[in-house]
Amino acid sequence: MQKREIVARFLEAGLLVHPAVVTYISESGGSGIIEGIISSLPSAVSVVTPKEVPGMMAARVDKLSVGVSALPEILAGREGSSVPTANPEESFSLFRDRYDALAAMMRPRVSPIPIEALVKQNSRFADTDIGVIGMVVESSTSAKGHRIVEIEDPTGTIKVLFNKNREGFDEAEKIIPDEVIGIRGKLARDTGGGGGMIFSDTLFRPEIPLTHTISPSKEPGKAVLISDVHVGSDTFLPDAWEKFASWLEATPEVKYLLIAGDVVDGIGVYPNQDKELHIKTIYEQYDAVGEMLSALPSHLQIVLSPGNHDAVRAAEPQPVLPEEFRTQFPSNVTFVENPAVVNIQSVNVLMYHGRSIDDLIKFIPGASYEHPGEIMEAMLKRRHLGPIYGQRTPLLSTPMDHLVIRDVPDILHTGHVHITDVVSYRGVLGVNAGTWQGQTSFQKQMNINPTPAEAIVVDLFTMGYEKLCFLDDKTFS
Repeated sequence: MQKREIVARFLEAGLLVHPAVVTYISESGGSGIIEGIISSLPSAVSVVTPKEVPGMMAARVDKLSVGVSALPEILAGREGSSVPTANPEESFSLFRDRYDALAAMMRPRVSPIPIEALVKQNSRFADTDIGVIGMVVESSTSAKGHRIVEIEDPTGTIKVLFNKNREGFDEAEKIIPDEVIGIRGKLARDTGGGGGMIFSDTLFRPEIPLTHTISPSKEPGKAVLISDVHVGSDTFLPDAWEKFASWLEATPEVKYLLIAGDVVDGIGVYPNQDKELHIKTIYEQYDAVGEMLSALPSHLQIVLSPGNHDAVRAAEPQPVLPEEFRTQFPSNVTFVENPAVVNIQSVNVLMYHGRSIDDLIKFIPGASYEHPGEIMEAMLKRRHLGPIYGQRTPLLSTPMDHLVIRDVPDILHTGHVHITDVVSYRGVLGVNAGTWQGQTSFQKQMNINPTPAEAIVVDLFTMGYEKLCFLDDKTFS
């Protein structure tokens, strides 16, 4: 049974259906399964997800027993280069890889000693200046206002005290769970058999090297960076998009269009989403995007990565958009994973949709949705796109941590928060693109004011940029 027929049957019954359910039905049989699902649904259900399909959940349990996540596999169609570990219990390899990669960036500056040696040989190192590198386990504030952070390396754990009266304490307050930091300070003498505590003098992060310089293209050309198109939403702005398309037609020096996720609004992403959809099925949403991109100038090289609203697994890193959703897309579209490094005219662009921004705002004092550029700086300092584990951003257990920023990019391109912001940090241009969707009901509740219909145009030859707005009758930089 064809997938479009499956979607149509659910629509006839007044129901939306999750892409994973469509795939399961297509691979399992015909209309009999559909009728059985519909007849067994509680009256309050409007979106059919895997949890409403008992046979599908059973299949998922079978696959989980051998260590492979079934639902992401069905959603993705393929895993790309991001392959889960064979055994969930071995997910520590993700964090070990993160530690090893980030520690290597700091080792020459910190000259670390293994924590186990500091603990077991406290009398040898006590009251001396030492260095250590560790991943943050937890942090707290003492009764006197000092910051106490527990860190671990592959050999053990130890606590570090950051004195509120010392220079640099503001950065210590921004230490977040699971980031990898370096410390130079003095090891306190242990009198209780616990290995002592380190009194920090200097905090290190992997950082962008001070020696990093801008690397522009050697030939003329411009790239446009956007994200969060959200086709299918009833707040999508078609008139602004048409104005954007006309501008691209009249601007031949623009050779590249990079879209950092959430190209469609999706279905079943949040409760009662169906009430805010103009296009009710996921296939029709992607078909509409394909038609929109086909209408753009054919010389454009378009790069598209997914986001949390797209029809791929939620866990990051996310694979490329499956082929079944690409039937209407033109041949000049290149599909990449999230995150992905894209080289255009020798300029390296690190594309990341940016879901972890939600978590970083929660844990970094003073951070806000209004200034996503500050969050991009935080990512670059930590050389990691989403270090915090167990919050709103699901992370896939893989042997390699694909969210580590191993090579310094020329441009970091993010989205997700629907607010345009541009920063320059140690030679890296950070662009958080806005959105092509008006303010949603959720954003109204959260008092988030999006910056719709804006595009950032980067001159690859000079690495200069301009911001253009295509809303109503405005076009300004």
